[in-house]
Amino acid sequence: MAFVTEWFWFFLLLPIAALSGWVIGRRGGERHSDTQVSRLSTTYFRGLNYLLNEQPDKAIELFLHIAELDKETFETQVALGHLFRRRGEVDRAIRLHQGLVQRPDLSDQQKVQALLALGEDYMRSGLLDRAETVFTELAALDQRAPQALRHLISIYQAERDWPKAIENATRFEEATGEPMGKLVGHFECELAERLLSTGDIDGARAAVARAYAADSKSVRAGILEGRIEREAGNDAAAIRAFERAARHDTDFLPEILPALLAAHARIGDGPGARAFLAEMTEHYRGIAPVLALARLIETEQGVGEARAYLAEQLKDRPSVRGEAALIELTLAEANADPTRTLHDLKHITDQLLVRNPSYRCGRCGFGARSHHWQCPSCKEWGSIKPLLNYAVV
Repeated sequence: MAFVTEWFWFFLLLPIAALSGWVIGRRGGERHSDTQVSRLSTTYFRGLNYLLNEQPDKAIELFLHIAELDKETFETQVALGHLFRRRGEVDRAIRLHQGLVQRPDLSDQQKVQALLALGEDYMRSGLLDRAETVFTELAALDQRAPQALRHLISIYQAERDWPKAIENATRFEEATGEPMGKLVGHFECELAERLLSTGDIDGARAAVARAYAADSKSVRAGILEGRIEREAGNDAAAIRAFERAARHDTDFLPEILPALLAAHARIGDGPGARAFLAEMTEHYRGIAPVLALARLIETEQGVGEARAYLAEQLKDRPSVRGEAALIELTLAEANADPTRTLHDLKHITDQLLVRNPSYRCGRCGFGARSHHWQCPSCKEWGSIKPLLNYAVV
């Protein structure tokens, strides 16, 4: 049924476009007889009947027949080519759209539409060089052809030609007003990665600067800048870059922390590391900054202080990794109170059990704490079952 819903309007519009051409022709008395119109209308309704009865293959064949009979209507032929492409008959789509492009009676708008369709055919068939030529011609023909520019961006991404991808993303933003800064930022970072791999540090730095100019909150640019400065031996600059990246998006903190803390350690800046980790525990609900801070406390103040800090933090943010670290610290503490640790672990485990789902839908993955016979998400019946780690025998 989903297939019918997705394709219904496309198939509906295709014969309507054809029928409008027949009606015009009938009014002029030149192209189609009443008998032909009646016969094609009957075919059209047979196709709709196939769709409604969930027989899309038969419907497709009928609509192809309708479109092939109306070879003069431009919109119908473009739609027919799209249908060939969707069916995997890319060669037929290419031949049809090539013929349309060469028609002398097309308006400028129709020429643009036919070129777009032909370029999409080439992309589907993997002929990226031909697609690039078509879309470049189209962008030159109509500077406001955003689809052509979007396709060129896709082509240059596939070819990893980052300068051209950047150029066309910039042109796309100028033509449409749609912000492309984040995408351009990633392209500049890809270019920086390439330059860095060849030892061109200055070129990589320049690319990172352009990435920041395109996207001032680029986490990737911050991480790259940190890597560049770290490899150049500028740990203070690397720390600034890594910390800026973490503040822009704390979700990336686990990726940033190892290199950041290593840089702090190399310059002996324990207080700076502790201050940053304390800041992150206020903004990041994961366990990574807590575990890192516990390790620093262990180094500077001893195992007992680290264990006490971690146990207190885990009451608010229970974590399996945190439990493992707490057990490790307890085993390392000479005078540890096992009863106290067991109480802490039980509290943490209770919190984890409360927060984790006890049931999950096998169809869509929806998690629930209580059982539902019908999934609230996908509406499937009987698909929600107890999780294996919940069942008790």
